[in-house]
Amino acid sequence: MPTFASTDEQLAYIKKGAAEIVKESELREKLEKSRASGKPLRVKLGMDPTAPDLHLGHTVVLRKLKHFQDLGHTAIFLIGDFTGMIGDPTGRSATRPPLSREQIEQNAETYKAQVFKILDPQKTVIDFNRRWFAKFTADDFIRLAAKYTVSQMLEREDFHKRFSEEKPIAVHELLYPLAQGYDSVALEADVELGGTDQKFNLLVGRELQRAYGQEPQVVLTTPILEGLDGVQKMSKSLGNAIGIHEPPLEMYGKIMSISDEVMWRYYELLTDLSMAEIEKMKRESHPMQAKKDLARRIVADFHSADAAAKAGEDWAKQFQKDQVPESIEPMTLEGSKAGATAVRLADVLPDSGEGGSTQNVNLNPSDPVKWVIRADKMINAVGLSSSIAEAGRKIKEKAVTINGHLVLKLAVVLSGEQPLTVRVGRRIKKVTLSLP
Repeated sequence: MPTFASTDEQLAYIKKGAAEIVKESELREKLEKSRASGKPLRVKLGMDPTAPDLHLGHTVVLRKLKHFQDLGHTAIFLIGDFTGMIGDPTGRSATRPPLSREQIEQNAETYKAQVFKILDPQKTVIDFNRRWFAKFTADDFIRLAAKYTVSQMLEREDFHKRFSEEKPIAVHELLYPLAQGYDSVALEADVELGGTDQKFNLLVGRELQRAYGQEPQVVLTTPILEGLDGVQKMSKSLGNAIGIHEPPLEMYGKIMSISDEVMWRYYELLTDLSMAEIEKMKRESHPMQAKKDLARRIVADFHSADAAAKAGEDWAKQFQKDQVPESIEPMTLEGSKAGATAVRLADVLPDSGEGGSTQNVNLNPSDPVKWVIRADKMINAVGLSSSIAEAGRKIKEKAVTINGHLVLKLAVVLSGEQPLTVRVGRRIKKVTLSLP
């Protein structure tokens, strides 16, 4: 029979980084019963495979599932391969286009690999809700729909808003919370986890379990993680995300760019440290060292301890010692994307300073052919700016170098030396131009 920590110890660990528990008294009761019987709680987290890659914002709730797993409970990661084809209406002002079966299956495979960056693959139950919904008949769906009312559905904020604004709500969207809620019935979940934006759907699960004669699950929600800007939620579309598959140095550098205030928020939501340990660090650690430790922990979680240590060394070279890290792999860029044009040596005018139209960088008189590129286009194409216009501003601010030469003009004449070391501020890329 498994041995569990005391109820108070378990609650303290579970509550760390939790936004809300419905109801904490019920969770305490379930934990006490679990300790007495030796039977672990069944803790469910469902995710629809609507995108192929996860970022750190997705891992907040995954880490909470890990905390239950650390405490000896059964972690169930449910892939919504059925509900994903309906499309979660949460936070939507219009109907979400459903994904195809092929897209769902491709994304589901990547999810299985990615969640094991956090969860123990030997102790995690992976399930798919098509397992029971594939057997559902029309009768089953009608009986399920009879368990909930339209007025209850319209209490949901996004539905209520769309209804008030006379925007369409498709019937299949009303089915989504019922389908997600039924997952808890099928799995006989004791606890269900989700972000704060999922609270309505999770509470539907509680009601459906009651309707099907089960003890209602406890609902635990986790906060929505702020992105690198510390203001908006982490999102790839907002450009403030850290993907869990990003290279170690890039991941490390992004974490080092956050504010001290956001750093402690990340410690709470993205690490397994207890609140007591975090509070001690706040009192005793220098913010810079604390941030390096956080970056190392997160990189180690998704890569390895060695990769994290190397990223730390390379980051120090790049940002503290003004050196070029050895670990930066050259990337290849089509010359056309940098606006590359071949010119003969005789046609290249001497560099005429800031007032001229072109700038020579590393001219080698023995090279008969030179290349004129648009530095702003190249900077944007390799991801060192959000737009060509921003790249142009960086050049005007004298924040750009190529092979150690300060770039002063948009048009730059290059010799054949490759790769190019392109630096914008403290960010560096090694670029090999693919030229005819």
